[in-house]
Amino acid sequence: MSDLLDTIRDLAKPTDSKILMVVLDGIGGLPLETNGDTELAAASTPNLDALAAQSQLGQIELVGAGITPGSGPGHLSLFGYDPLKYIVGRGALSAVGIGVKLGAGDVAVRGNFATLGEGRSVLDRRAGRPSDEKNAEIVTKLKAAIPDIDGTPVEIYTESEHRFVVVFRANGGSPLGANLSDVDPQATGVPPMTAQAHDDASQKTAGLVNAFVQRAEAALKDETQVNGVLFRGYSDVPHFPSFDAAYQLKAACIASYPMYKGLASLVGMDVLTVQGEEDALDGKVQALRDNWDKYDFFYFHVKKTDSTGEDGDFKAKVKKIELFDALLPQLLALNPDVIAIVGDHSTPSRLATHSWHPVPVLIRSNYGRRDLAQRYTEDEAQRGSLGLRKGTDLMPLLMANALKLNKYGA
Repeated sequence: MSDLLDTIRDLAKPTDSKILMVVLDGIGGLPLETNGDTELAAASTPNLDALAAQSQLGQIELVGAGITPGSGPGHLSLFGYDPLKYIVGRGALSAVGIGVKLGAGDVAVRGNFATLGEGRSVLDRRAGRPSDEKNAEIVTKLKAAIPDIDGTPVEIYTESEHRFVVVFRANGGSPLGANLSDVDPQATGVPPMTAQAHDDASQKTAGLVNAFVQRAEAALKDETQVNGVLFRGYSDVPHFPSFDAAYQLKAACIASYPMYKGLASLVGMDVLTVQGEEDALDGKVQALRDNWDKYDFFYFHVKKTDSTGEDGDFKAKVKKIELFDALLPQLLALNPDVIAIVGDHSTPSRLATHSWHPVPVLIRSNYGRRDLAQRYTEDEAQRGSLGLRKGTDLMPLLMANALKLNKYGA
């Protein structure tokens, strides 16, 4: 464990108080024009506003100044794990999230279906966000075309929309390395990159990845929209200290997307079943209600605030914020002793991608000092009493507000 987790583990004590951490994925934004509003500020959020007036606000940097976090490092930071020490690729998170067991020496890879144009130029990194049914159809086609590569077993799984997972199995042979460069250029107008190994152990893996890309494009040549694949987030079997043991909590995850369920599972949270469509908020609220008496920590994830930002759709992101605001009273009706509302990173619609900007954080408890902030927005968060903090500060603050930490020292 890190020094901070060691300290918290020694101070933590079980109590009957309940903590609810709501993660509005990619919530931070930017104005579309000078002196304009961010998505949060433009949204009509009477319930968030009322909650903010009773709370402490501030800003959080998930990894460090100027560093743009991925969703994995962002969440690890919120859970109190130093994201520079506990490193895991998106592939393992997605694989575990859909129930795939990874063995020693296996490598999991997160893939995007993409649309390629003339000269293999990337036209759309997400292939128009195909339906899950179309995703499954393409995965079936790839399974038939690529059951193995030069004797190395290849497993291909549907995740959701444009996302899929590939697992290269060591199959009793030498362990496969996961230290290699991305195929995904994370830009349009350029061709996919060639995976390059960064160490000797990853040379074979790089060859497998590049062969998969070539064979996938051949198998999908008759597809008009989903005709290419992009890879990033290679990872082998990760190991994390137990969240429950570190904080003396019985913790549950309420999420729809496999990656977030995978991350929660890796740190030891119970992943609860959510009924309804993917990221159906009503189903998540029902899961929270049904399990409220069984746990003392809940991680409640809302995805579409991020997806709409990635799509560059300012108005749609505003709408998703307003939809969350409308259901907030149902969360508050459960009367959590501590509620936090935060993001795992910023995804401004103006940039249509993750960014380095701090995210606003709100904490309400019976023992918090109210401050000057009156809305849950980026500007108001700058006025809040919590100031600018590291992501790993959040869990100790929630534990303290829940009266779950003993005094440090004599």
